[in-house]
Parts: sequence; C-alpha cells; structure tokens
Amino acid sequence: MSAIADGDIPVSCLLTSASVHDSQVAIPLASITAGRVTNLYDLMDSAYDAPEIRDKSRALGHVPIIDANPRRGGKAASEAEALARRCAGYKSAEEIRYRERSGAERVNGALKDSYGGRYVRVRGAPKVLCHLMFGILALTAEQMMPLVA
Repeated sequence: MSAIADGDIPVSCLLTSASVHDSQVAIPLASITAGRVTNLYDLMDSAYDAPEIRDKSRALGHVPIIDANPRRGGKAASEAEALARRCAGYKSAEEIRYRERSGAERVNGALKDSYGGRYVRVRGAPKVLCHLMFGILALTAEQMMPLVA
C-alpha cells in the first residue's frame, strides 16, 4: 500500500501480506505520510469508509475525502442526492479533488507492469521489500524527472 502525492510521486509505502486488507494499514500509513510531507487531503475509495479512519485523518489536520460505502446503508438517499446534483450540474470541491485518486491506481499499475511488482521471485519479507522498494525508487525517479527539466 502506498501514499501518492500530486504528480503521481510515491511518498510512503508499507509492505503487507496478501491476507491483510489495505484499510487495516490506512491509519499507520497516514501517520507515516503526515510525518514526511504536509498534505491537506486524504483521498480514499469506499473500502476505507470507516469512522476510525476519518477520525484519524481529521486528527492529523487533513480533510478526509472518502467515497461512501453503499453497504453502510442509506444507498437510496445518496443515489437520489447524486441524481439531483447531476441534474443541477453541481460538483463539490471534494468531488473534483476525489478524481485525483486515480493517481494512486496509476502508480500501483506502473509498479506492477513496468517495475517488477507483478512477479516477485524472491521469498521472505525482507527480500520482497527490497525488490519492491527498488521498483518504487525507479518509479519515483521517473516521475520526478519532468519536475527538474
């Protein structure tokens, strides 16, 4: 799991086993990221819709922009409100900012497709971490090149 800054630059990441859901490490990752950079928003999809994650984000001084999870109830009301907003052509600042979340998906996809993250041929957490961090390092360097040119 990784935290991505504007420009699709990885800021921090954590290695977890396949059995750990990303939402379980969202709070530690947010704390690590807050210690490294000053960020204003925490953008997450509906899998992270939990009061604990929202509360931690606010405690760090961030604005949590987390897509509502339809399994939590209130689906009909939220659909009606979304329809009314679309008809009125209204887009909130949070909706516009939420679109930036696709950067995280691009970085994860690039790590898997171009930087060796899809097929890890080593065993053991330290070796896997080293393998993936070399990929993150190369990806970060490539993403920062347009900023210095």
